[in-house]
This record gives sequence, C-alpha cells and structure tokens, in this order.
Amino acid sequence: MAAGLVLCAAPVALARPAASHATTASRPASTAGRLPWLDSLKGRSRKLRARFVSPARDAGIPLLREMFGDSVLSRAGVYPVADAAERFSVITMRPFADKVQGRIGSYRIGFFPSERRAVRSAAYRNPDGFLEVTASNQDTPISENFRLRDFLTHDQASVWPKYLVLREPLVDKLELVLAELRQMGIPASRLRVMSGFRTPQYNQQGVGAGGRVQDSRHQYGDAADVYVVNGERDWMSDLNRDGRVDTGDAKVLALAAERVEQAHPDLVGGVGVYKANSAHGPFVHIDVRGTRARWGAL
Repeated sequence: MAAGLVLCAAPVALARPAASHATTASRPASTAGRLPWLDSLKGRSRKLRARFVSPARDAGIPLLREMFGDSVLSRAGVYPVADAAERFSVITMRPFADKVQGRIGSYRIGFFPSERRAVRSAAYRNPDGFLEVTASNQDTPISENFRLRDFLTHDQASVWPKYLVLREPLVDKLELVLAELRQMGIPASRLRVMSGFRTPQYNQQGVGAGGRVQDSRHQYGDAADVYVVNGERDWMSDLNRDGRVDTGDAKVLALAAERVEQAHPDLVGGVGVYKANSAHGPFVHIDVRGTRARWGAL
C-alpha cells in the first residue's frame, strides 16, 4: 500500500458477492472536504491514481461505503473519484475465493504455490483478490504513467474479462525509478513493462533451468520486467550514450532502482539485470518483495 495510507481498519468478514463483470461507476463519488484522504493515497511518488480495494481486507472502512455506497464492496469495478486535481479511482477486486478450479469464468489463472503446498512465508500467501480488467476499463490510469493493461499476463488475448494481481507499491516504485532516471540526466520518455503479472498457469510454462522460478514474484503482483523506451522503437534505449544497446544500459536503469530503494527503504526488493536475446532487448527486473535481492550483471 502507499506510504501514509489512512484507509486502514481491521478486516471484517463479508459475504461472498455474486459473480458479476466489472463495472464503472456512472456517478463519481465526491471528495469534497476529503482531499487530505485522497492525497495520502498517491504514494511516495505522488503519482498513483488508483487504490485497490479488497472486500475482505477493506470492509471495515466506513469512508468507502459513505462515498460509494454498498456496491464498492460487493461488486468488482472501477469507481472514479470526483473533485480531485487529477483523475483518481477506487478499484474493487474480485475475492480470491471467486477462483474455482483454477479459473474465473473463462479466464485461466491456475493455482498459486501456497494452494498446493505449505506457505513459504507471509510474502508467498495467496493474493487478496483479482482486479477485473475489461476491454472498456483496461486503459484506466493507475498512476501518471501506467494503465491497468500494462501489467496483464501475455496470453488469452481474446478472453475478457481478464484478471490481474497488482500491488500499489510496485507501481509507486516504478514511477520513482522513472523520475530518478530523469533526475540523473538520463532521457527517459517512458518505462515499458515487458512482463508484469503472470498467472500461475502462465508462469509454470517457463519454469526450468535458465527460465522462470516456481515461486516467481510476478505471480504476486509486486514484480515487473521493464526497460526504457525513447522514440518509436519498442526496445531498450541507449541510456549510457555509448552508441550501443546492451546490459550497460540495463545497469543504468538498475542503478536508478538502487537509488530509489536507498531513499525509500519501505520499497526494498529485487533488482536483476538481463541480457538481450533474439526476442527482446536488455531489461531489468524490479520488485517490492520486502527484502533486498540482487542478481545478473550488476
């Protein structure tokens, strides 16, 4: 969650909501007199534009019902907030229990590691729920530079709605990394997410020697593989200005992530540098697992 978050309360049990497609509120909730509340949700970067709500975790927060009514905790969807200087939304998740036999509706998710064996640690417990992403809401801003669709698993292209696990601290960290690059004098038009959330069934396809790990943080919504794009080509840019695009440029991006962690220890996590291959250019893995981890040619 964003640092300084004021929407907090002890979880209160909710009855499981009826299955429904995500909705977008037709009448944005007014924040008149509540802008300090909204300001606390913008993260360290001050660029977050969404708060993800879990019915089980957040049911005890009276302000949610006061602003949006009972539907905010009973129906997955995007609930815009009015009277704010920037666009901001509350996005309600589908409960984890809505996943039945590895699916929600027609969308295949698979089984998280802790569903098949003992929980490794609290960081590897099942997610609280899933953001329901539809063809109509996929472009909802979740921060100044990122949209819901940026973090979707790269499969099941024709299946809607899709389901996404994502944590605000990851998005906050990526915004800070982009800002840090610019502060370092590095041209950085945008930070492209090559791989964000991976459903367990998708992640499993690449598990093995030299591939993905069984307990990949990508399954928990707090990891992303990213690179900087300047210009038209969807490829890592020459960040160190040596006339080449290689791991040297990825190291510049990794250094920015390192500096963000030094300034914001609450966003500590993994940073890994990866070389280019025939399918992609060099990139950097960034996560907010809660403990420091480093790998690759750093």
